[in-house]
Formats: sequence, C-alpha cells, structure tokens
Amino acid sequence: MGIPFTKMSGSGNDFVIIDNRDRKVGDDEKREFVKKVCAPKVSVGADGVIFVEDSDKADFRWDFYNADGSSAEMCGNGGRCVARYAYERKIAPQSMTFETVAGTIGATVNGANVKVKLTDPFDLKEQMNVELDGATLALGSVNTGVPHAVVFSDNVDNEDIRKKGSGIRYHDAFAPAGTNVNLIEKTGDGLKIRTYERGVEDETLACGTGTVASALIANCRGLIESPVEVLTRGGETLKVYFQRDNGSYNEIYLEGLTKTTFEGTLVEL
Repeated sequence: MGIPFTKMSGSGNDFVIIDNRDRKVGDDEKREFVKKVCAPKVSVGADGVIFVEDSDKADFRWDFYNADGSSAEMCGNGGRCVARYAYERKIAPQSMTFETVAGTIGATVNGANVKVKLTDPFDLKEQMNVELDGATLALGSVNTGVPHAVVFSDNVDNEDIRKKGSGIRYHDAFAPAGTNVNLIEKTGDGLKIRTYERGVEDETLACGTGTVASALIANCRGLIESPVEVLTRGGETLKVYFQRDNGSYNEIYLEGLTKTTFEGTLVEL
C-alpha cells in the first residue's frame, strides 16, 4: 500500500494521522480502512484515524473516524494532536484553524503543548434522571462537539466503567445516536475523570471533549471555576478554560501535552 502515517497521543488518547491531501484514501474506502488500521495486535492499533485534507475555509480540513469506522464530529485530544502534526509539517501556521463537522476549530501550538479553542457547547442539561439496572441515576449532559453524559462518583477508581458506561451509552434517553459517558470525582480544586467512548466502545485513557463536558457540568453545580485541571486515566492532566455568560458557555479552550510516538508506512492491511 505504501501509505505513510504518524501515531500520536494526547494524554493517552491515541490516533493514526494520515496526510490525505492527495486523496490516497478515498471517501468510500475510509470506514473499512480505519477499522483495519485501528485493530489491536494485528495492525497499528488506535482510538481513531485522522485524515488531513485541503479546506477552502481554514488552514486544513480533518476527517475523523473512531476505531469502529464510525465518523465523529469532533475530538478534543485528536484536535490537539492534529494541530501539532500540521504545524510541524508546515501544513498550517503556529496559530491555526481547521475544519471539522462540528465547526471550525482554532489551535495554538507551543512545542508539545497544544491549546485548542472548541465550538460553543449546546444542549446542556445540568441534571436528568435515567433508570439503569433498577436504580435511578442522576447525571448531566452536554454536547461539546459530540454528546457527553457526566456522572459524579465518590471514587471513580472503583467504578465498573464498562458496565455503567455501556448502559448509559445505549440508553433510550440518548437514542438513536447514543452518547459518550464520563465518570468524574471532585479532587481538591480539580477533577478526576474516566471516560467510556462511543465508537471505541470501551474506556479510553483520556477524552478531550469529555473533559470539557465534565468541567462545564461541574461548574453548573458550583463545584469548580475556570480554569480547571482534570486528571485523566492515562495519568496526564488537561486544563479547561471557559466563560459563562447568563447561563451560557463560550470561549472554551482545552490545553495539554501531545506526543508523537512513531512514524511508519502501512504496507498491508
């Protein structure tokens, strides 16, 4: 095949990034291609694949797919990784914009540290009740580029996130598209988070849009103020900035470290 790729990680969320400006991977091939590339043990393995493509309204356009081949509107940690990728390859300047399904995203690269400006959140519900396993579960939800449910926990490390995450992800309250699920714990002035990601269908080591969603719901309940540090399952800390005006949130930023783990060429899938 001979398709060059770069593997990058944003706080443990890992992505395969491909410069697809020459359309080496066609739109009709992408879903099956992504599933094969992301498969653990038999291929590169990743939480998703990002195709970098030309844009007539921003420095570049991304086309992002989850590991199961489903398309996603936005991914905060993927956005941070692709911004560094584009800057280091002179595809975009240090302060850039890139086009996503969720809207145009801004980013600034400072070495390994990348700060992205996300689109304004919508469909915020500070608290809603859902029935799960015979019990009533109180949670919040918000779309920060993709939909997220946020559940507070006294001890996130002891949670069965696969069971609870999948139960909420497929709950009728979030049908038909489903939702990502974040379990969060208040820790001092910050938060600790674990995330079950739709499309990966498992816990991931970090989720940028989930981190932002959790910070906003926690702020709604008066638990934290901007900026807030959020400790991810991967052990790294992400920082979330936001403004709140008359109950609405804007000026949403996500900041943290990125890492290029390896580069290679796909020769057989």
